[in-house]
Parts: sequence; structure tokens; C-alpha cells
Amino acid sequence: MTDQPQPPAAPDEAPAAAPRPSGRGLDRTGPFEIGDKVQLADAKNRLHTITLKEGGEFHTHRGVLRHDQLIGAEDGVVVEDLHGTRYQALRPLYSDYMLAMPRGAAIIYPKDSAQILMWGDIFPGARVLEAGVGSGGLTTALLRAVGPEGTVHSIERREDFAEVARENVETYFGGPHPAWDLSVGDFQDLAPTLSPGEPAVDRVVLDMLAPWECVDAAAEVLVSGGVYLAYVATVTQLSRTAEALRAHGEFTEPYAWESFVRPWHLEGLAVRPEHRMNAHTGFLLTARRTAHGTQALTRVTRPAPGSRLEEELNHPDNEGFGGSDAEWGPQDVGERGVAPRKLKRALRDIRQGRDR
Repeated sequence: MTDQPQPPAAPDEAPAAAPRPSGRGLDRTGPFEIGDKVQLADAKNRLHTITLKEGGEFHTHRGVLRHDQLIGAEDGVVVEDLHGTRYQALRPLYSDYMLAMPRGAAIIYPKDSAQILMWGDIFPGARVLEAGVGSGGLTTALLRAVGPEGTVHSIERREDFAEVARENVETYFGGPHPAWDLSVGDFQDLAPTLSPGEPAVDRVVLDMLAPWECVDAAAEVLVSGGVYLAYVATVTQLSRTAEALRAHGEFTEPYAWESFVRPWHLEGLAVRPEHRMNAHTGFLLTARRTAHGTQALTRVTRPAPGSRLEEELNHPDNEGFGGSDAEWGPQDVGERGVAPRKLKRALRDIRQGRDR
């Protein structure tokens, strides 16, 4: 019986995952080896990322660069293609990977990931519970920070988002990370099952639509003195989360902020701010878990008149602030849905990129 030719895959169908070389992750240094990703930058800083293969070639309209010129070379070497075009060759950094990774859900930008690691106090050996995995960018940062002695347990409500995150994380580390567990479901349902009856985690990091709904479950699993951290996009989410933490009674006074990053143009005497900057991406909010069963001290303040009145907090005109109990959906914060086609395309790009 002769084999029949197979029809080509549909354009949006994600190909099967390509095999990963064991241990060949991006989190390493040293000379380039087969299987490494290399970022090539030309004189105009146009970037191209390739995966080194024996006998491989990188083609542009300017010429051909043979992979053999890079295999065994030191990180940061300058190479020329066959037509004399020069490239600076560097192994991509984590920030490069995060901004370029194929994604379904939006990512947390490096400027916010860095703040989360600092103000969330993510230390080597920490037990971190994360919810709202998205495309896996922050998960990668958390795994790098906790090290081999720590653990990260991620919870994602959507199976399709979880699949994209798993592929991105495993591509970065070169395979499954021994410190990472990924569960699909609701935080409120899964968090208490981690270690029933006793605190199980040092840090809770939430990137989700309604983190105030998770305050009780977070309080149950956090150790005394543990950190609750939420990343939210809008002022209404920020206010509602802060009020939920205060209402619980066993969290310290919430602290919130946002960050802006303004790059600078550096060329001789023409030193000035760039015309574009990374402005608002989201708000970060942190609070500490008090000793279990201990009420937090109430901060003495002089609030604006009417700011704490129940009738004002719950007035329909102030929906989303304070103590309102109404349920939210993505449309309440202007969040656009992610089409299944986009997720299939992200998976295809991840899997093809391992050999590209």
C-alpha cells in the first residue's frame, strides 16, 4: 500500500511541538553552541534572532551569514556575511525574550516585572503562588528569582492561555522547569487545596481582572508576614482591591504605585529624552499578611469628607470603587477578548521559532 500525500496544514493550525535539546535554554552564558538562539544586530541596530544549526545559513537581501561562523565563537563577537555586512552577535537577554515572545494574552512589561520582583520580595527559595499566567512572561521572571530551591505554582483559568504560557516557559528554560507547577482553574478553588489547614506560600502574585475576589483565599494560604501583590490596569480595580484588603482586617495598609520609564537619546552633544516612553501599563499594589488571627492596626488618617461613607462607596455612580459587590467582566475595564486564531498563531510561532 503506497503512502498518500497529506494535505498541508491550515495557515492558523499550530504545528506539533518541535523536540527541545535537553538543557538548551536561554538562561546561560558562554560560547555559542548548536541550538543556541543568537540575536544579530546590524549597524542600524536592526535585530534578527536565529537558532544555530550545523550547516545553517541566515539569509537577507544583503547576503548570507553561515551559522558555522558563530558556533564556538564568544558571546558578543562581530561577524561578516559573504557580502561584507557586519553583525554584532549576542545571546538574547531575558528582557529581549519577554518583549518578543509569541503571545495570546498581553504580557507584563519588564519594568513592571522588575518592580514585582523587588517589592514583592521574591527571594531564592521562596514559595510563590501566581494567578493569571497570561503568556508566561512574569512566570519566567519568578522562576529565575526563586532559584532551584524555590517553587512557583501558577494558576490560570483558561486552558488555551495556559498552553501558550507552558510553551514559552519551557522554550526559555529548554524544557519543563522542576520548580514549576501549572494548574487550570479558579484561584479561590485551587489555592486552599495546596496545603489544607495551614499556610503554604510566602508570596501571592495576582495579575487578573478581579484580584479582590481572591483576598480571602490568599489570606488562607499566605504565611504570617507574607506579601500579597496585585497588578491591575485601572483605578477602579485598584480601589476595589485596596478596600477588600482593608475589609478583611488581617492585611497591613495597602501601598500602591505605578512606574514610568523614559529612555534617553545619546549622540555626542545631542543628549535628550526620547520622543517616546513606556508610560502607564498598570498599577502595582502590595500588602503584608499579619499573624494569623491578628487584626492589623488601623492607620490613623484624615480622609476627605465623604470618602469613607458607605452610602457614597455603594452609590451606583461610584460603581467599581470601595465596597460594591457587583461582579465584573472584561468589558468593565475595556479588556478585549483574545481570538482563538491569535492563540493558535502564538503556539505556531513558539514551536517554529525553536528551529528558526
